[in-house]
Amino acid sequence: MSIKSAFNHFKTITRHRHAVIAHCKKAGILWQGLFHDLSKYAPVEFSAGIKYYTGTRSPNDGERKDKGYSAAWMHHKGRNKHHFEYWTDYNPQTRVMSPVKMPARYVAEMFCDRVAASKIYQGKNYTNRHPLEYFLGGKAVRIIHPETSDLLEDLLVTLANEGEEEAFKKVRQMVEQDNY
Repeated sequence: MSIKSAFNHFKTITRHRHAVIAHCKKAGILWQGLFHDLSKYAPVEFSAGIKYYTGTRSPNDGERKDKGYSAAWMHHKGRNKHHFEYWTDYNPQTRVMSPVKMPARYVAEMFCDRVAASKIYQGKNYTNRHPLEYFLGGKAVRIIHPETSDLLEDLLVTLANEGEEEAFKKVRQMVEQDNY
């Protein structure tokens, strides 16, 4: 682990957090944004972030490739409700783990997170289509509640086609109604 990768990882996750906070403010969930991804500074997540830092993709991918799993991701998804992977539970009818519909405020934070991540990783190449393209690229294999998936996709389509102002307006309305 080098000092340079530690500094760069810290800078990347902090820039991402600040972008999410700004987006959460636009979405009407500033308080949530202030607590966004604090677990990334915990030793299990931060040390993996340093070791597998590339600056162009999640260090969790590198840890997964190296170990066959990512301890950092397991820690992260279990503590951050804006990840759809958090929202799984044992289904008594099917007797298997199944996705659960996410509350609107966490879907809003997930939207903010995805937009901010695209902006950070794409840099000057970012367009409002990037978050949608990333979402669609993994849609076939994603284990997410269908209504949650449809809602997030709708917000990302609005962003791609109508821009940030309209997308965040829709997010604020969703949060205010707290239903979908």
